[in-house]
Amino acid sequence: MPYSVGLTGGIGSGKSTVAGHFVRLGVDLIDTDAIARELTAPGGAALPEIRAAFGPHILNADGTLDRVALRQRVFSDPSLRQRLEAILHPSIRAIALQRCQTSKAAYVLFDVPLLAESPDWQALCARILVIDCPRELQIERVMARNRLSREEVERILANQASRAERLAIADDLIDNSRDLAHLAAQILPLHQRYLAAAQQKAGTK
Repeated sequence: MPYSVGLTGGIGSGKSTVAGHFVRLGVDLIDTDAIARELTAPGGAALPEIRAAFGPHILNADGTLDRVALRQRVFSDPSLRQRLEAILHPSIRAIALQRCQTSKAAYVLFDVPLLAESPDWQALCARILVIDCPRELQIERVMARNRLSREEVERILANQASRAERLAIADDLIDNSRDLAHLAAQILPLHQRYLAAAQQKAGTK
């Protein structure tokens, strides 16, 4: 396994922006949300099982997954969320590990939204990087970006790990409560630290 860093943060924290900075520095990003979208796209390996578990009405007329309807159902019923995770998570993990093992980059960044809830993922990561900002700022950003009501955003947040739970697993922290310049200034020192650690790991093999 290459040296790997786990990246996480709540919705609206700016995790995708941070991931983009690392990619531009030459890091291989393995985005578990993107893998989930591959699995549930038309022809995706998980789509038949999701249809069987949730019924044909979970699909649009053209056979694609109605992601909005599915999200509303799983957020309103924890047992349905667990069923969906049981379908998706083993395949997501297998694909992520395969991509990690074939990476030629100095190190790999695992983008895992549910990292705080997943001890198995945490165990795979040499370091865990948490993107942090105040809860109220998260709410404001998601309302503006996704055009959701405050109630909808708070319902999403209630289904994620709390800010305190994410901070508890953090080896490294990026504060994204200010502007993009402040955010970017925190990334290069971390990248250099991860490069050094990855080189040290490679030298001990």
